[in-house]
Amino acid sequence: MLQQLLLVSVLVSSPPSGRDVIKAMHDRYAGKWYRTLSFVQQNTATRPDGSQQHSVWREYAALPGKLRIEFVPPDSGNGILFVNDSQFVFAADTIGNVSAFIHPLMVLGFDVYLDPVERTIARIERLKIDLAAVHEDTWEGRPVYVVGAKPGDLRTRQFWVDRERLVFVRLLEPGQRDTTRTNDIRFNKYQPAGSAWLSAEVAFLVDGHERWLEQYTEIKTDTPLADALFDPRQWKKARS
Repeated sequence: MLQQLLLVSVLVSSPPSGRDVIKAMHDRYAGKWYRTLSFVQQNTATRPDGSQQHSVWREYAALPGKLRIEFVPPDSGNGILFVNDSQFVFAADTIGNVSAFIHPLMVLGFDVYLDPVERTIARIERLKIDLAAVHEDTWEGRPVYVVGAKPGDLRTRQFWVDRERLVFVRLLEPGQRDTTRTNDIRFNKYQPAGSAWLSAEVAFLVDGHERWLEQYTEIKTDTPLADALFDPRQWKKARS
């Protein structure tokens, strides 16, 4: 209890450190966050000329750290698996590429509530987000903590956290292929999920223009998921 009161007093101070924000996120939902998640994802890709393309994915997550994406139709055998900070890309049930990858949206949107605080901090530092740079702002009419950048800087990699709910709402970073551009990823339409929260929509913008939109339906939390779903050696078997 005393530790929680001390943490609250730190957050009331202006501003807290990035480490304090991460610890507050973790402690708020310790033992309350869902361990599994599944949903159908409706995707809308918008090209610069305004034309759109739609697709459907099925996703399964075992938290912390595991995410399986199956591209529809599922019998295509195409998809992506994220596990142990690695990315496995499948084509026709065959691994086409394996690479080391810390998934920032998994870390900030989900794993932060379940992993030990120091592990989350280490992963965020590996993502090259400056935890010493913190300021306060507003987002969608709600106060937020901004971790990783100084006021007015919308170019440096940074994440935004709703001050009241202590949930991740936004990631800004330079473009990967063209660093003169700014990627803006937003967790929208939060809804209760037991004692926790779930963002039912994620928008990806480039220089202020929406390029990819994910909308989730058939959402289920804390339903049993087979370990085989997240074993790259059993990709096809688990799909079947």
